[in-house]
Amino acid sequence: MTQAAFLNPSRAMVSTHAGTIAGERFQVLDSWRGICALLVALFHFPTASVISQSRFIGSSYLFVDFFFVLSGFVIASSYANRLSQPDQVARFALVRFGRIYPLHLVMLAAFAGFEVLRLMLPQPHGAGAAPFTGGFDLKSLPANLLLLQGMGFEDQLTWNAPSWSISAEFFAYLLFAGVVFVAGARAWIWFVAAAVTAPLFLLGFSTHHMDVSYDFGFIRCLYGFSLGALLAWFQHGSIAEARQVLARGGPRLNWTVAEIVMVAVIVAFVSLAGGNDFGIAAPLVFALALFLFAHEGGWISAVLRTPFMLTLGALSYSIYMVHIFVQARLINIAGLVERKLGLGLVGDIVLRGSPATGFGAGWPGTVAIVVMIVATIALSWITWRLVEMPAMAWFRRLSKRI
Repeated sequence: MTQAAFLNPSRAMVSTHAGTIAGERFQVLDSWRGICALLVALFHFPTASVISQSRFIGSSYLFVDFFFVLSGFVIASSYANRLSQPDQVARFALVRFGRIYPLHLVMLAAFAGFEVLRLMLPQPHGAGAAPFTGGFDLKSLPANLLLLQGMGFEDQLTWNAPSWSISAEFFAYLLFAGVVFVAGARAWIWFVAAAVTAPLFLLGFSTHHMDVSYDFGFIRCLYGFSLGALLAWFQHGSIAEARQVLARGGPRLNWTVAEIVMVAVIVAFVSLAGGNDFGIAAPLVFALALFLFAHEGGWISAVLRTPFMLTLGALSYSIYMVHIFVQARLINIAGLVERKLGLGLVGDIVLRGSPATGFGAGWPGTVAIVVMIVATIALSWITWRLVEMPAMAWFRRLSKRI
């Protein structure tokens, strides 16, 4: 059986393109991406509120693995039968680079610009170490510019800390394209090998369970990405057929019950497994959730297809990339306000057992979370509209010249 025939049973598939099965976007999965991006933002936001201190939010770093599984699923669904020629591989690499790098570069410039501002102005309260030191030193800038910050070249998170994952993901894209180009229909064997050996590696060498980034981030990414690719490789046709049937009948009770149970499983798993080795099973849990919600069969899926949730999904990459900058600037602004008015908004707190500078308990923490979410979504809309969309269009036009 050829690779194209393996992935595209003629009775089930019409055509595929980025983010689609049978000509439709994975709308519910897009919305899930937005939810996960906000949960990661909540995980990073330092407050003493009960929300930030909860076990679920305290382990929500695991939702980065949902991104990896979803990326593998979407990329394999869209490109596994379109990487047989060198020019196709080149186009793929260029388009994926254009998808992630422009906003990454803009945010690097924003962080660097703020460090320059700190050199020129008195240091704001809560800004931390001296300008261009620690995670914002100049020696770590080349690795970030070359997308190497998640590939084991750094000894700490640097600059826009969450960008370690796009570094790892970009090289996972390239590895995927290379494996499919060379191995063709047998590429799935390599994905099985990665999906088996990566968690074993993390169990053997990680001292922080699944919470690895600058050190073993690529291994973590490859694990989730490979699981997502395998799900697309073997379930592509069955999902397409089921979606066509479900679309004609509307949300169904049995699918709704399954979706409710899946959400409960995710909440329980993340709450209980984030601080131990069981967290290494996160990509398996998210792969199961992805398979279920890709069918879009229940009422939760119907809610996730509403305009607001779809917008949140469209903004997900921007949310993920801008939220640390927004959070840091909110702490700076609150520190200045506190200095002028003495409101006691920010200070030294203990966040999940570690010292941090952030918003206190009670109303300051709760209000700060709301303001952070609103500000992050607002800035994300701007970067999506002015950076992401134009850059993607430009790189697509450029790729067509190859």
